[in-house]
Amino acid sequence: MDRTDRYKLRIQNCVGTILDVHSTISKKFENQELLSQFEGLEQALETLDMTFVSEGDILMVEQATNALLDEFRGLFDAGLLGPVYGHALN
Repeated sequence: MDRTDRYKLRIQNCVGTILDVHSTISKKFENQELLSQFEGLEQALETLDMTFVSEGDILMVEQATNALLDEFRGLFDAGLLGPVYGHALN
């Protein structure tokens, strides 16, 4: 797997995780507009030329994903939402 394939996979993992979390959250707090924006991002990945992407770019996407997930942590910790993947992973 070359560098651009690894970068694309890392970005796809971030977007996929956000979509999975959103799916869980939307069961309680529906926001179709937000979901469609993330789905649009997922589709845009298919046309992104990864040769112009750097390790720093990927790190920024991963950090932003982690920051977003941290924003949702309180809802999950408070028990307002169930596990994202059907069961707790820890």
